[in-house]
Amino acid sequence: MGAKFEELKPHFERMMALKTAMILFEWDDATLAPKEAGKLTEKVIGTLSGEYFCAVNNDKVRELAHACEKEEGLSEAEAAQVRELLEEIAKLDAIPQEEYQAFARLTAGAVRTWTKAKEENDFDAFAPTLEKVIDYQKKFAGYRAKEGQKKYDVMLNDFEPGFSMELLDTFFSVIKKEIVPLLKAVQASHVEIDDSFLTGDFTDEQQEKIGRFVAEYVGFDFAKGVMAVSAHPFTTNLHNRDVRITTHYGKNLDSSLFSIIHETGHALYELGVRDDLTQTLVGEGASMGMHESQSRFFENILGRNKSFWVPIYSKLQEAFPENLGKVSLDAFVRAVNKATPGFIRTEADELTYSLHVLIRYELEKELIEGDLQVKDLPRIWADKYEEYLGVRPENVREGVLQDIHWSQGSFGYFPSYALGSAFGAQMYAHMKKEMDVDKLLEEGKLSVIREYLREHIHQYGKLKKSREILKEMTGEDFNANYYVEYLKEKYGELYAL
Repeated sequence: MGAKFEELKPHFERMMALKTAMILFEWDDATLAPKEAGKLTEKVIGTLSGEYFCAVNNDKVRELAHACEKEEGLSEAEAAQVRELLEEIAKLDAIPQEEYQAFARLTAGAVRTWTKAKEENDFDAFAPTLEKVIDYQKKFAGYRAKEGQKKYDVMLNDFEPGFSMELLDTFFSVIKKEIVPLLKAVQASHVEIDDSFLTGDFTDEQQEKIGRFVAEYVGFDFAKGVMAVSAHPFTTNLHNRDVRITTHYGKNLDSSLFSIIHETGHALYELGVRDDLTQTLVGEGASMGMHESQSRFFENILGRNKSFWVPIYSKLQEAFPENLGKVSLDAFVRAVNKATPGFIRTEADELTYSLHVLIRYELEKELIEGDLQVKDLPRIWADKYEEYLGVRPENVREGVLQDIHWSQGSFGYFPSYALGSAFGAQMYAHMKKEMDVDKLLEEGKLSVIREYLREHIHQYGKLKKSREILKEMTGEDFNANYYVEYLKEKYGELYAL
């Protein structure tokens, strides 16, 4: 460690303390805080965001960061922290502080506005706020864009470095070309799969009990994390000793069950970050796509695999004897893999999921780079669902208001979901050459799989970019064909294509 880095350490600690405080308020606001707390919480988040802005973007920190950039003797982790700090400084330096704080206050309130609008099925109540969020994000991207760089590419880079519109257009063209016809072939097969037993009057207590069991089985450590309920399931990372997941409960057992497995996948990533990286600027996942690769790997590639349930399906039957007591494991696995075009992304099956993301990607591009107006979103959203999925939402609650992301200002986030699915399929193809995945699952040895992922992905945090991780792990750069072949094989067998 160099002298300049040693001098920078207290500044790093202040940044992370402020960031952790904001995360805690956001967690509380989404889970346990009373409704009347909202307006005052917005003020607190606004103040904390201003303090964070100043902690990062000041002359002393800037001087030290540039000095550290040239300093010899830094460890890999220290050099990475300096790299991330310089990127954060460049990002914040381009944005006026008063606008940065105003945007933090806006999005803190926007989430509540979205929640209420969704509950009341009222897009007009949310539209003015959404317009403000988009205006801010376009303005911020304009401040930050390099010469000739598109605003939406700036936003994409925040979530998935190395993936521009050019690369994503190619990726999604493959999805459109291959998955839309595959879905139509599935629908034309007329194979009937019964999933009626997954719907019932399940109590929250029943679902929570089995959810905690499955989370722990997959690898969630309740000594280092908690599980709560929120309108939209998510994972929050404070450090590798405090990772929090949420879920929701309803009449569909598979919805809560697989959302818990999904969020546990995210949590395992954060719990697996090395101790020397946690609670630093590189102490989190490499990218949102890499993060989604882990959540969707556990939820779908493992969690919807028959072998996964061999050791524990009886536990599920014991928990819900009226619905599952007489349902065979084969019937259960077929049911949780059923392909049915629907309206809700978070409840979509593996086959149709990336089409939901494709729609959002196309809409975001038009909102940021094109001339799509917010007022036209519900109609264009419905048109695209009808075109790609063959269904048309009857209301905005199951249409354009279903996702929380835009209220948070997270434009450029959605493509990561589809990329994550594709990353996971590429990893799976490679892992099957390294180990007998099905046998490990049947024997309940998930620890072997977890350790393999921790060794090749989780431990590094943000030391490496997602494409670098893929290449080192699988021997090749990102290749979407593995995802297409995975879906074709799985649904070809399920629907006798």
